[in-house]
Amino acid sequence: MGVVEDAPAFDEQRFAELKGEVAAWVEGAGEEYARLIEREHHVPQALWEELRARGYLALAAPRAYGGAGLPFSRYMELMELFAMSHASLRMIVHVVNGVWRALDRLADAEQRRRFVLPSIAGEIVVAFTLTEPTAGSGADLHCTLERDGDAYLLSGEKHLITFGTICDYWLLFARLAGTSGAQGVTALMVDRRTAGVRVEAMPETMGVRGTDHAHLVFERARVPLANRLGAEGRGLEVAFDGFLTPSRISVAMSCVGLARRAHELAVAHAARRMTFGKYLAQRQAIAFMIAENATDVEAARQLVLHAARAWERGAADAGALSSMSKLQAVDMLGRVTDKALQIHGGLGYWQPQPIERVYRDARAQRFEEGTNEIQKAVIAREILRGRVGA
Repeated sequence: MGVVEDAPAFDEQRFAELKGEVAAWVEGAGEEYARLIEREHHVPQALWEELRARGYLALAAPRAYGGAGLPFSRYMELMELFAMSHASLRMIVHVVNGVWRALDRLADAEQRRRFVLPSIAGEIVVAFTLTEPTAGSGADLHCTLERDGDAYLLSGEKHLITFGTICDYWLLFARLAGTSGAQGVTALMVDRRTAGVRVEAMPETMGVRGTDHAHLVFERARVPLANRLGAEGRGLEVAFDGFLTPSRISVAMSCVGLARRAHELAVAHAARRMTFGKYLAQRQAIAFMIAENATDVEAARQLVLHAARAWERGAADAGALSSMSKLQAVDMLGRVTDKALQIHGGLGYWQPQPIERVYRDARAQRFEEGTNEIQKAVIAREILRGRVGA
């Protein structure tokens, strides 16, 4: 269920100005950062600081917490713009604007002071830490917790953890020793400096250059009970309802933004590239590709916004719509970027053409926040619940 946002009437004019500001920044400074990241394969600290100073890391948080108080569906309109920039830039905005929500869901007053508010303010970086080398859907976790007085002893491995090497805390999910399935899965805030933890930077990825990913090994690492979010066994509630459901919607909108970027690049190229005395845009085969891409992008955008509004109002089908929006948007992104690259011809395959970077980055969306197969499983479960054999 969505967090209830601020009650005051929404200021459409102010929001329009904010959208214009974000769009201009993405096209200007954002592209400068994109070129720097691609060249150095590293996200500079200056980008984090600028995003924080501009308030872009607190857009979705309530005003009472120091955020901008934007309704989730309106924040998604900005996520589309950020996604048109470099994937690592979009990743920062996406994660920081979402992870506080998972923390806040079951946090007590002291945890809100220690973790939630500093995350929103950009004073700490929190890495969502679920996926394991042999598990990833949540209920199949192998990381274990053993009670030891006023602490847990954490053992096991995690991998593919975004911001896992540079964060201050891991929002980590593990199970109580001896439990199985969803039973016993517990959410903890684990300090990056905790003894008994080995942090290894993972190899560079094909796309989303610059974003760090970590492989983590825990050997009876001691985590205070005070760092547990909610009761034992409520970890998946934090992971899925607090983070993954809205995050999948946000990733789906990221697909829309990246596809829009690919589409606009293809349109611009087709309008200026001439072959055999005609512009590419004057050739029916190319014009039809452009028409198909525009339709694909708009259809996905509307499904994502529908899912976002459903989550805002706490609709019962928000979880299924979240997975539907990501499934549809990911498939759309693949079709659009492929056609956009084809419109560029062989030239688009070479660096530093922007479409080359977009094409690489697009592939990562197929597994971020769950593969297409996971999304289909979630959707089918909701549709068939209580019907099989009835």
